[in-house]
Amino acid sequence: MIIKKLITVLILLAFFSNTMSAQQHSKTYEKKIDSLISTEFGNINEPGGVFLVAKNGKILYRKAFGKANLELDVNMSPEQVFQIGSMTKQFTAVAILMLEQQGKLNVNDPISKYSKDYPNGDQITIHHLLTHTSGIKDFTKMKSLSTIAQKEMKPEAMVDFFKNEPVDFSPGEKFDYNNSGYVVLGYIIEFVSGDTYENFIQKNIFDKVGMSHSYYASDRKIIPKRAYGYHKKENGFVNKTVISFSVPFSSGSLMSTVDDMLKWQQALGQNILLNPAETQKAFQKYKLNNGEEFTYGYGWHLKEINGIPDREHGGSVFGFKSMGVYIPVEDIYVIGLSNCDCHSPTEITRNIAKITQALVKK
Repeated sequence: MIIKKLITVLILLAFFSNTMSAQQHSKTYEKKIDSLISTEFGNINEPGGVFLVAKNGKILYRKAFGKANLELDVNMSPEQVFQIGSMTKQFTAVAILMLEQQGKLNVNDPISKYSKDYPNGDQITIHHLLTHTSGIKDFTKMKSLSTIAQKEMKPEAMVDFFKNEPVDFSPGEKFDYNNSGYVVLGYIIEFVSGDTYENFIQKNIFDKVGMSHSYYASDRKIIPKRAYGYHKKENGFVNKTVISFSVPFSSGSLMSTVDDMLKWQQALGQNILLNPAETQKAFQKYKLNNGEEFTYGYGWHLKEINGIPDREHGGSVFGFKSMGVYIPVEDIYVIGLSNCDCHSPTEITRNIAKITQALVKK
């Protein structure tokens, strides 16, 4: 009887010791991440951001920093909605692959099939648009952009704005990050689906995945928990520059939360939206005409962290910056969203991923 009690006591001691050790480990990890983020987002009276870390779908870290609205003195919360800028491209790329899966298009189709009078459209394919290898002029580098920045532009008019500009290079000749290509992809999504880009993304992705706090951006709609965007000037902060979201369109006009972006990442991993073959197209490296491989798939940069392959993408739009990193082998996802384009989450997010890798290996 005494021996049984002794064994029970030893088991309980071991359990509590392991529990305390895990808790201590968790606190150390949290302090490391807090310290890392605070270097850029530590001022509680400035615009801030939200960061989330998940491993195997389980949230390890989720915190908000700074203010969601300076004028109303509202503290940031983890539920805040941000514009995600070019992370929109992930959704546009997956929408194209969904349409291919339905047999409505092929990524090797020339874009002349969908825009008959597009210059050199017989030589530029959907694949070229997805991989930033089309050579068409990036509209964000055009001086005349300011003439349309606040106008409501239909997708066709937006394509017309840049399509007759001189090309930068022949299709497939080089990789050069390009917003225009993703605007053309949005136009193709509308042409093929018979629906607006906004509705297509809402019905086929947001609703299906349960991303109930994600939207096509609007300055007119009432969006609960919206974080307002800011710029930093010499004399302090100012409200973000107002643009028409029909201009960045399918290259950068979506809004989301860190929680919804985790749902997005899990949906991709579980093949909820795409079958494995289509999913693989998004996450493989491709080659230029000369056989040289480049580090971009469809909507994601394909790089490495500590020598381990990752998938990542950032975003920058007036008043906001974003960054997401996913390490498939370790199932680690890190997402950082900022409501000032003066605070970049890019390197912080990558460094959080490195710290999390180290934690996993212990």
